[in-house]
Amino acid sequence: MKKHSFLVAALAALLALQPARAAEAPRLVERDGRHALMVDGAPFLMLGAQVHNSSNYPAALKKVWPAVKAMQANTVEVPVAWEQVEPVEGKFDFSFVDILVAEARQNQVRLVLLWFATWKNTSPQYVPAWVKFNNQRFPRMVGPDGKTSYCLSPLGDETLKADKRAFVALMTHLKKIDQDRHTVIMVQVENEVGTWGLVRDFGAKAQAAFEQDVPTAVLARKKAPVPGAASGNWRAVYGDYADEYFHAWAMARYIGEIAKAGRAAYDLPLFVNNALRDQVAPIKPWNSDFAAGGPNYDVIDIYKAAAPDIDIVAPDIYNPDARQFAATLNNFQRRDNALFVPEISNAAPYARYLYGILGRGAIGVAPFGVEDSDYSNYPLGAKLTDARMLAPFAPIYAAFGNVQRQWARWALEGRTHGAVEGEDHGDQSIAMKGWKANISFGQWQFGEKEWPSNAKEAPPQAGQLLGGVAIAQIADDEFVIIGQHARVRIEPTALQGKLGSMIASAEEGRFDATGRWVMERRWNGDQVDWGLNLTARPVILKVKMGRY
Repeated sequence: MKKHSFLVAALAALLALQPARAAEAPRLVERDGRHALMVDGAPFLMLGAQVHNSSNYPAALKKVWPAVKAMQANTVEVPVAWEQVEPVEGKFDFSFVDILVAEARQNQVRLVLLWFATWKNTSPQYVPAWVKFNNQRFPRMVGPDGKTSYCLSPLGDETLKADKRAFVALMTHLKKIDQDRHTVIMVQVENEVGTWGLVRDFGAKAQAAFEQDVPTAVLARKKAPVPGAASGNWRAVYGDYADEYFHAWAMARYIGEIAKAGRAAYDLPLFVNNALRDQVAPIKPWNSDFAAGGPNYDVIDIYKAAAPDIDIVAPDIYNPDARQFAATLNNFQRRDNALFVPEISNAAPYARYLYGILGRGAIGVAPFGVEDSDYSNYPLGAKLTDARMLAPFAPIYAAFGNVQRQWARWALEGRTHGAVEGEDHGDQSIAMKGWKANISFGQWQFGEKEWPSNAKEAPPQAGQLLGGVAIAQIADDEFVIIGQHARVRIEPTALQGKLGSMIASAEEGRFDATGRWVMERRWNGDQVDWGLNLTARPVILKVKMGRY
C-alpha cells in the first residue's frame, strides 16, 4: 500500500512539474458543413494509433511508445476500462490514467481515451465483477421468448447510474491532472454499442417504453423510411423499423446521460464509434445482419436527438471493399457530424484509404492494434504483428505530419480532396475550383499505359491496391499534393480565353516548423512530361498551374 501511495505521489509531482501548454481546451468547430478539431487554439489533424484492447496497463505501454514513434503518429487511442478504475464499488483507482498521461507527455503525443464500460463491442466484458454477476440490480436484455441476453439493458437505471458515476469520476480526474495541458483531446463513450442476435430489449420496462409515444426530439429529426403515423408509439410511426429505432434511441439516451454528466465535470469533445452495417445495400429492417441499436448511419439522427452531448458518430472501418469505403465516408460526413475514423484495419490495403479519409477533410484517423502484443485480429487486420505491419502506414503519416496543422486548416476551409485506388484500378477525377485532377494507377513513370512497350510489361505495383492521392487547393492555381503509386495530371475546367495550360512550377519539399515552404528540388522535364508520377515513397509536392 505504501509503495502504491508513493507511486501515485511521484506521478502527481511529475505531472505538476511538466510545463503547461496553451490554456484553450480542445473543441470542435464547424464552418459551412466542414469541421476541425481545435487543439491549443488551432486546427489539429489527428494522425492516430489505437492500441490493442488489453494494452491498458502500465507494463503494456512499454511496447506502445516505440510503435507510436515508428508509425510517426501524433495521437494515441487507449482504453480505460470501468473494471480497471472501480474494481470495488465506490472506490476509484486512476493510477493507470496518471501513468498514461505522464508517459504520453514524455513521448510528446496526445491522447484519446476510450471508455470501455457498459458496452464494449456490445458486451459487458469490461464492467466490474460487481456489475457482471448481479442481474437483478443490473439487468440484461430479454428476448421476445423471455430468454435473457448477454447484453446489458439500456433501460437499467442502476446500470446507468453506476456507469455515469464512474465516467464522471474519470472526467473529474482528467480535469484535475490535465486541464492546463490538454494531453487528452477527446474521449469515446462506450465502444461499438448495440446487440447481436436481438433487435431490442423486450423486458417489461422496455416494452412499456416501446409502447409510449416517440419523443418529439426524435420525431423532429428522424423520418420513417416508409411513412407511417406523424406521431404515436414507435410501431405506429416507424412500422417495421420500430424495434431497431427504439433500441437505437434507448442506447443513445443512455449514452447521452453519461456524456452530459461527463461534460459537466470536464468539457472535452466526445464521440461514439460503431461496427458498420452494409453501407451500399438499400436500407431494410434489421434481420440479424448487424448490431441492432448501434450508431449506424441510418440512425445518426436518433443519436443526435437523444445524445446531443455526443459530438461525433464515427465509423470503424474493417471492410476492404472500395465501394463500401466510399459510401462510409459519404454516409458519415454530414454538416452536423464531423468525419472521424477512430478505428481502421491495420492490414496493408487499408493504408491507401488514409488519403481518402484525410483528403475528404476528416479530423483524424487511427489504425487499430499498432503495437506488437503478439496478437493479430486477422482477417480483419494484418497477419503481421511486428514492425512490418506499420510499414505501409508510417510513410504516409510522415508526409501528413509535416503539414498536419496546415492540412487541418485547409480541410476546414473546404480545400482538400482525396482519391484511392479501387478494385477496378480505374482512372478517377477530382473536381476543384477552376481545375480538375485526373488520377490513374498502375503505370510506369515514363510514357503512356497504351504504348506497346508499356503494355507489354506492367509495373510492379499494377494490379495491387496501393494508390492514393490527397490534394489541397491552397490558392486559385496552386496545389499541395501528397500521394503514392499514382499519376496526377491537373487540367483546367475552362481555359478562360487562353489557348492552353501547363505547369508553372512543381516543387518537392517540406514545411518547416513555422509553416514556411522549403523547396528541396524542382520537378521538370521527364518528371512532369507524363504527369506527376508518385511512387512508393510518399512525397509532398507544391504545384502551381497557369494558362497561356
